[in-house]
Amino acid sequence: MDRRAFMAGTSAAALGAAFTSVPVLAQTAGDAAVATEMEQVFNWQMQLSPLSMTSLGIDTGPFADKRSQLDQTGPAVEEASARLARQSLARLAAIDEAGLSETWRLRRAVTQYMLDQSLVSEPLRVQHVGAPYRLSQQGGAYFSIPDFLNSQHPVDTAADADAYLARLAAFPFLIDDESTAQAADAARGVAAPGWSLDLVDAQIGALLAPAPGESGMVTSLATRAGEKGLAGDWAGRAERIVRDGVYPALERQRALVRRMRRTTRAGDGVWRIPHGDEIYAKALAYYTTTSMSPDEVHRTGLAQVAEISAELDTILKGAGLTRGSVGERLNALNTRPDQLYPNTDAGRAELLESLNTGMARITALLPQAFDSLPTQPLEIRRVPVDIQDGAPNGYYSTATLDGSRPAIYWINLKSTGDWPKYTLPSLTYHEGNPGHHLHLSLLQEQADLPLLLKNYWLSAYGEGWALYAEQVAEELGAYSGLEKAGALQSWLFRAARLVVDTGVHHQRWSRERATQYFVDTVAFTRERSQREIERYCVSPGQACSYKVGQNVWVALRERAERELGDRFRLGAFHELIKLGVMPLDMLGEQVDTWIAREKGR
Repeated sequence: MDRRAFMAGTSAAALGAAFTSVPVLAQTAGDAAVATEMEQVFNWQMQLSPLSMTSLGIDTGPFADKRSQLDQTGPAVEEASARLARQSLARLAAIDEAGLSETWRLRRAVTQYMLDQSLVSEPLRVQHVGAPYRLSQQGGAYFSIPDFLNSQHPVDTAADADAYLARLAAFPFLIDDESTAQAADAARGVAAPGWSLDLVDAQIGALLAPAPGESGMVTSLATRAGEKGLAGDWAGRAERIVRDGVYPALERQRALVRRMRRTTRAGDGVWRIPHGDEIYAKALAYYTTTSMSPDEVHRTGLAQVAEISAELDTILKGAGLTRGSVGERLNALNTRPDQLYPNTDAGRAELLESLNTGMARITALLPQAFDSLPTQPLEIRRVPVDIQDGAPNGYYSTATLDGSRPAIYWINLKSTGDWPKYTLPSLTYHEGNPGHHLHLSLLQEQADLPLLLKNYWLSAYGEGWALYAEQVAEELGAYSGLEKAGALQSWLFRAARLVVDTGVHHQRWSRERATQYFVDTVAFTRERSQREIERYCVSPGQACSYKVGQNVWVALRERAERELGDRFRLGAFHELIKLGVMPLDMLGEQVDTWIAREKGR
């Protein structure tokens, strides 16, 4: 049966209840019905995404064959997913709310929201409103699969190595399928901006530059197999696949990109493609989980830029930096020799060591503000060199559920000049503890949280939490000296994102104007500023999720402190994150419920 035939016949029932999530503490028959449906949803999502199964560490036992497979992409998969989402929504709606406990009423509402959001892109004929281009400088199989094979696919046994080779052999077919879908999109006017396609061209060129036997896709397998003492001609087998399959497919995709480059529409924002204004409105709602209009988001950003800049002005003057605008003074600080690591391998190693030291420092302080602490280990690694040009500056990967692979905090070290020393602690607290690592590890360790919710992500909630966590670190005394200016610059950076994202996609700013705003306001280097703006151009709305989410977390905590007075305890408030990710309005309802409960104690 070919892939399209499989997708046409796919249904939740056909896939079966392959995964058992957690012991369900269902209080009612309705609770059990919701739990069963959530298991079904998780099941079909995983069946369509073997890479997610590997990331979670559940491609084992009866599902070990999934370790040899890649995700499928394209309209057939998107249609199947939409059909399954509608079926699940119908079954969830049929469950009587009166028969649900408080916990499972919330879980049903979150699942319904999740499924509703999965359908918003379908009528607009883009793969996703928040990522409308299949190929961009930060999107596409060419970008994600080599990194995934290197960083997440395990090579501990000969079976793992064989599975790696199977995925590598499937990679050319995935590239070609994606190219076919992107060509159809481009014919309708849906293609990334010209400069983005130039970057795609260059990044594919970087993948093709080494001889096949020296490709990272070959050396990653050969090196790790050698470290594990796995006998076999792993390098030779991988080299043949790369030479005969992967490289020709990449060449075909690069030729497509060059053809698209000649015809893609001018401009930088999503407004330049069909239904662009509607796509942006939907993307903004998707990423912020609010009904804020682009103009409201823009005004909020301008107001918070002014507020944070004023606070920075005071700190910088206190440090003897008195001449010029806040941005000019930050720019001067960014280039001071005492704030820079050498842009060498030794300098990068020193920078990474400083991050590990900072993580140890904050972890020791966490019991003062948190009742529950994560037990999963965290590694800090450099973003792979072959994708650093298009990759974000920093990001986090969760550990596997079974602990076989640790969580990873990635930092882009293309240039150490992007990372003045005073700016690094806030990044560590954002990506590590008490930010993403604490939050997502606690969810994974929750015994009664269904797998569907352990694997769910809403940027406004999660990125909002991580930005709020930077403030908690300040309360714990984790910043010293100018590091507080680094934290403020981090918040200024996210406030400025509200301005430039809406500027590019709603007010039709150019990439150059948005970059200059960042240089002048946030005081990042021009190279880093431009890389940030380029990211927002191809991911409309996502950049707004951070500050909107932080604002809500801060407001909800202030509400709780105001309502509870002396009865407020920070560690108890932070236990709310163990409920799981949810849209911000639902979070507000949960905080109100918690306040009422605390008042009744």
